[in-house]
Amino acid sequence: MITSSSNSRIKNIQQLNRKGKTRREQGLFVAEGLKMFREAPREWIEEIYISESFARDHEEQVAGLPYEIVEDRLFLSICDTKTPQGILCLVRMPAYRAEDILEKEKPCILMLEDIQDPGNLGTIMRAGEGAGVAGIWMSKGCADIYNPKTIRSTMGSIYRVPHMYTDDLAEIAGMMKNYGIRLYAAHLNGKTYYDQEDYCGGCGFLIGNEGNGLTDRAAALADCYIRIPMEGQLESLNAGVAASLLVYEAYRQRRHRQHR
Repeated sequence: MITSSSNSRIKNIQQLNRKGKTRREQGLFVAEGLKMFREAPREWIEEIYISESFARDHEEQVAGLPYEIVEDRLFLSICDTKTPQGILCLVRMPAYRAEDILEKEKPCILMLEDIQDPGNLGTIMRAGEGAGVAGIWMSKGCADIYNPKTIRSTMGSIYRVPHMYTDDLAEIAGMMKNYGIRLYAAHLNGKTYYDQEDYCGGCGFLIGNEGNGLTDRAAALADCYIRIPMEGQLESLNAGVAASLLVYEAYRQRRHRQHR
């Protein structure tokens, strides 16, 4: 049992929780809680840690797997939540290729520019999985997808939705056009409502920063501007809500066409 706060493994987990640089250097992120542990692909898991009380009451959950037991008081210090469930694991970051997304049949793709809030980013990934997106591209200015808050808000989608960062959204947009994928921008200057376009072919949605929306450079990559109708004095919706509406409209259209 690990009982000392000076233990090097304890210190490393604390650093992985706090610092994106450490996560990137080691290629690891922390997945906390029983659900996140159960859904993690076994080949991605590097290390498993359980609290003293978890070992006493639920040790069967990790039967047959190597794990470390951590004193209850110390376990709290390696968790990002206030009421931890007593289990966490270190997970290897997946490596995806552009082709893993682009070569899917008639893919629906999300392209995110400078999404700042980790919770928003996780919500977008979770909604994306629900709507069957092929993958997500993020600009380097987006929040860290492996931030503990983002990981929790994905509710396991982090394991199943291909995702990549890019230095150049324009390069990705060019690749998408080569694959015949039509790119839409959620934009205040959109001339058609989002539910008036046809998303049954390959499509991509550009979603901008929570406060400023898409930059002019990113918006110019789109083949078509679309807008979400608004009542009252609102100009825009939360980025996570907007992304969810768009990908679920694409999903609705595709299901409707399949069942006609």
